Amino acid sequence: MSAAVHAAPLTAAGFAPYGNVLELAGEADKIINQGLCGRFHDRAALDFGPEGRAGISLFDAEPRALPYRLELVERHPEGSQAFIPMHRNPWLVIVAGAGDVPGEIRAFLAGPGQGINFHRGTWHGVLTPLHAPGMFAVVDRIGDTPNLEEYWLPEPVTVTA
Repeated sequence: MSAAVHAAPLTAAGFAPYGNVLELAGEADKIINQGLCGRFHDRAALDFGPEGRAGISLFDAEPRALPYRLELVERHPEGSQAFIPMHRNPWLVIVAGAGDVPGEIRAFLAGPGQGINFHRGTWHGVLTPLHAPGMFAVVDRIGDTPNLEEYWLPEPVTVTA
């Protein structure tokens, strides 16, 4: 029998230990482009370490369904990683507590218009869209040293809505 985790709504406060929520929340910091665009400035703490640089990649992930069977988490020890949806559908964000092995598993349901930025070294699930298309822009570290560690869970975890 596997453990179960209930996915909570994604909020900045709930996600703070793992990273930043990227969304249009509150008032715009600046109004630009002849008064027709609100700029929500500097919403993530990007971290690429001394040996890396920022890169933008495009991902096209297959949609999954809830309940979702989580078997693997990963982390990026050399840099942060941001997932920015190129759609307006809900999607699943899974994280785990810090340590040499993943700690407590938590799950969040990201709403339309919400992206996230994982802090460097945060254990997390793979990109998990719940609807097609599964298109995301991903901002993460590009460099010559390895930046991916995977951990297969001893027992799968079931994530529910």
